[in-house]
Formats: sequence, C-alpha cells, structure tokens
Amino acid sequence: MQLQGQLVDIPNRKIYSVSLTLLDGKISGLEKIETDSSLPFLMPGFIDSHVHVESSMLVPSEFARLAVVHGTVATVSDPHEIANVCGMQGVEYMIENGKQVPFKFYFGAPSCVPATPFETAGGEINAAAIEELMARPEIHYLAEMMNWPGTVNRDKLVMEKIRISKKYGKPIDGHAPGLRGELAEKYVSAGPSTDHECFTAEEALGKLKLGMKIAIREGSAAKNFEALIDLIDEYPEMIMLCSDDKHPDSLAVSHINELAARAVAKGKDLFSVLQAACLNPIAHYSMNVGQLRIGDPADFILVNDLKDFKVISTFIDGKKVAENGRTLIQPIKNELINNFHTSIKKPEDFQLKAKGSKVKVIEALDGQLITPQISGEILIKDGFAESNPAQDILKITVVNRYEDAPPAMAFIKNFGLQSGAIASSVGHDSHNIIAVGIDDESICKVVNLIIAAKGGVSAVSGDQEEILALPVGGIMSASDGYEVAAAYTKIDKLAKEMGAALNSPFMTLSFMALLVIPDLKLSDKGLFNGHKFEFEKVFFADY
Repeated sequence: MQLQGQLVDIPNRKIYSVSLTLLDGKISGLEKIETDSSLPFLMPGFIDSHVHVESSMLVPSEFARLAVVHGTVATVSDPHEIANVCGMQGVEYMIENGKQVPFKFYFGAPSCVPATPFETAGGEINAAAIEELMARPEIHYLAEMMNWPGTVNRDKLVMEKIRISKKYGKPIDGHAPGLRGELAEKYVSAGPSTDHECFTAEEALGKLKLGMKIAIREGSAAKNFEALIDLIDEYPEMIMLCSDDKHPDSLAVSHINELAARAVAKGKDLFSVLQAACLNPIAHYSMNVGQLRIGDPADFILVNDLKDFKVISTFIDGKKVAENGRTLIQPIKNELINNFHTSIKKPEDFQLKAKGSKVKVIEALDGQLITPQISGEILIKDGFAESNPAQDILKITVVNRYEDAPPAMAFIKNFGLQSGAIASSVGHDSHNIIAVGIDDESICKVVNLIIAAKGGVSAVSGDQEEILALPVGGIMSASDGYEVAAAYTKIDKLAKEMGAALNSPFMTLSFMALLVIPDLKLSDKGLFNGHKFEFEKVFFADY
C-alpha cells in the first residue's frame, strides 16, 4: 500500500512531501517527492499519556472505537479503577478486552489497591500480585504511586512494589499533588518519574527540575492545561499530554487532538506541541508505537491542517481504523464482571443526628480535584441535620457497595441542586456509591436506582428518574460507546436542569471520595482530611 502526504518530521522540525509505503503493518518505504501543498499532513498518532479507561464508562474496546476518530493510536492506561472493584480479575479483563481491537493499550500494574486503608474496596493488589503483573509483557509500568506519604516515609510495602518495578526495568508513575521542596525531593528519589497532578506552574517547575516528566492533564473534571502549558516552551522533551479521566460525552467530541489544537492556538511551537502529544510517551514508556520511520509500525494519522488537527484518517499497524469522523473498528461481544452486594436502602438510613448547625463542608471546585475545607450552616428538623439549599450546602453520602453498612454522611458546597439528587457508583478510588441531594427521600431513591442496576449514574427530580446502567464492575458499560455517550448527555442535562452548576457534575461527584487528594473528602467510613490522613468530625460541636 502507498499513500502520499506532507510529512510532519517532528524530531528534525521540518515538513516535506513524501510517498509512504506500507508492508505487513510496517513502514517499508519513505521517499521524498516534489513539494505538493495540496496533500494532507502526515504525522504520528496522538497518545494519551495517562488515562483511566474506566472513567469513560466504556470497556477498552469501546473506548478505542471512539478515540481513534480523534487520531489517538495509543494510551498509557492505569486499570486502577477496575482493580479496586475486582482485583486481579479486573486487570485481566482490561488486558484481554483491549486485545480484541486494533489499538495500543499500554497497561500498568495498579500500585495502590486499595488506595488507602480508610475506605472499603472490592479488591487488593499486593506485592506478590505486582510481581506477577510485572513479569507479564502486557504490563509496561507501575501505575501512579498515590501513597505519597508511604513513599516519602519509605513504607515497607510501598518500597517493595517500587523495588519490583525497578527489577523489571519498568517506569514508575507518580501522583504527588501539591508536593514541593523536601517532600517532593524525597518522593522523586524513591523512584516515581512522572506526575499528572500538578495544578500550578510553580509546583510543576519544581518537579521538572527534579527530573520528573510532567503530564499536563485536561480531563472532564480536572483541568490544568491553562496553568501548565507554558512549561512546554522551555521543557518540550519533559512534557506529555493526558486526560486522566474523560467521560463518554467528552470522548465522543475530542481527545488529545483538542489539547494540541489549543496549544498551537496559544502560540506554542508546533513541533514542541507534537513532541509532547505524540513522541515523548513513546520514549518514556518504551512503547512499540510508530514514529513514521522506516521499519516502524505503521501508526499514523492524516490531518487537514496543523491548527485544528481535524483527522482525515487514522492507521494502526497499517490498518485504517477511522475515516472522516467515523470509526472503522467493529464492536465486539463483551462479557460482564462485577462485585456489587449491598441491599436496597430506606430514607431513614440517610438521617444524620444534628449536633449543632455549624459543620465542616467539602468545597467542590469546578475543574479541580482539590476540595478545600470550609464551614457552613445546615438546617435542622426534628433533631436531624438537613441540606441548606439556600446556601448551596447539600448532604453528601457514600454508601458501601460491597456489603451492607451504614452510609457515611457529610455536607458539600457548589453542586447547586435545587431539587432531587444525583448519584454514581463511579467513585474514585473504591467505587462505592456517592450521592448528593436536597433531601433524604431523593437521596435514597437515587441510590436505590444504582443498587438495582448494580452500578451506574443516576438522577432523580420528583417523578423524573434517569439512570445509565454500568454493569461491568459497576463502572463501565459494554454497550456501543456512542449510545453510552448519548445516554450520559441526557442524564447530565437533567442534573443541570435540577440546578447543578458544575461543568461536569457527575465527574466531579466521582472524585468526592478520592481520599488521596486534599483537603476534605468522604469515604464510606467517614469524613477524611487528606492533609492529615485521618478522619474528621462533621460537626464543630463535637470538638
């Protein structure tokens, strides 16, 4: 097979017309031809340098079907979410499902399952499991080491997992939100070589100077692109681009191509942007992904221009997998695995005895995972604490989905609901059920929708009920990705009609139990301080 295009030669920072020859899935010929500006641009495919595929609510095969339309040919994928639900069975599911389609999933070994001892998870990946995974060719790195206190303090189990990774010569991904100075030095010296959690340029610059690669994250909830993209000017070889978590409606619209376009629109050097978006992950993770060289796998894209990066076609191993906005990857039949054992709840299960009206409040911030601790006033009725919608202080609950246990209760600000409740069993990292609502009846109803479906996202407002069922681990759907995206758009619309003011309320909701991100979060065991790594009292009167 032969095709012609204007080759974007990223390493040599040149563009010239070529004739490309493909044979047996590889590039067998690359010949310069007379300049022809009418030809499409030919460039390496985009790579998401850190993503939890599960957060798209799609199994890997369906994720791939949507991603290739945007020119993505590979992902560095942490199966941490399904591992927290189903343990090693979950990791195996992701690997095997991903093998069924022409796409390059580079899976890592989840390093922190369960993420902390302060929540209930459904699986465990211990040091012996890390050894087993690292010995497999399908596992390419140790996924984000979220236990930064354990890393800094050289916890025995943490260091054993890091030692095993070094033994196999595989990179170690970092997760060190807010770490600077001596703490950052201790963290990096233990072995982590990347970080995707920086939310200020100063923090990222400090880590760059310590030798860390920085993955600039722009997902459906956490958005750090604007704060960090200027770093590409001075450190193009140290920057990568990632989504981390991307909901299905967002993935249906764009992927890493959008970040490249935004960077170029801000005046960033084209070749530096494409080095970050296409090449740096290959070098860091030793990926068998083509870079448009003779002998390389034929992984590349054709685009209309080098501003918007509108993809004409995507090739992986010489096979055309997308063309003119349409995926060419066929759906496959998917099996279901799950771990969901809690019983239907009653409204009184969500009652919280009041101990005064002043409470500690989780402040949800649009586009950020950090949640400052603030104080607020709640309402009291018949001795029980209730939401205060006038002050946008709403009740939040986390319900253990692995066994019957009393729901944990607290309060949150900035969800903006004026009626009903929303809930999700996509709840990082243990994926218990998280719900925010106006009253106990609505919270109970929205939680029970998820329990009945054994996983999903749901919204309830009066008699109106919507649920997107997620029967694979309670966090993914095996249905057509575009249908899932449409269903998610519908339920997101209902949440916003109920008053939700956040750009992505369900994605933000999913992070409200992520204990490793400060300041204040809620697990199924109670309110948790991410700075102190200890539980907090909800009511100030308790102190």
